[in-house]
Amino acid sequence: QVQLVESGGGLVQPGGSLRLSCQASGFRLSSYAMSWYRQAPGKERELVASITSTGTNTNYADSVKGRFTISRDNDKNTVYLQMNSLKPEDTAVYYCRRWPAYWGPGVQVTISS
Repeated sequence: QVQLVESGGGLVQPGGSLRLSCQASGFRLSSYAMSWYRQAPGKERELVASITSTGTNTNYADSVKGRFTISRDNDKNTVYLQMNSLKPEDTAVYYCRRWPAYWGPGVQVTISS
């Protein structure tokens, strides 16, 4: 069964960093493009970053360019999101997604002083 589990979230002060992980099981990660989405309370879910199956190409939302980096380790069946220079507006539940669509349950990220 396909399963995606996010981890690495928590509470960070503005300007801090977090590294999220998405551990995949039930399929070979190397065959799929992957994405990170986020959803803040009362707002629509938005695409944050995407990465091709081999990791050679990435795309980012304008709001996170230069601060976030998506990467993958296909040998570990894991996708990462390194988040630096965090801002309060980055506060959201972050979700891992496989293409075609399978979703993880999400992990909370809160940026607050």
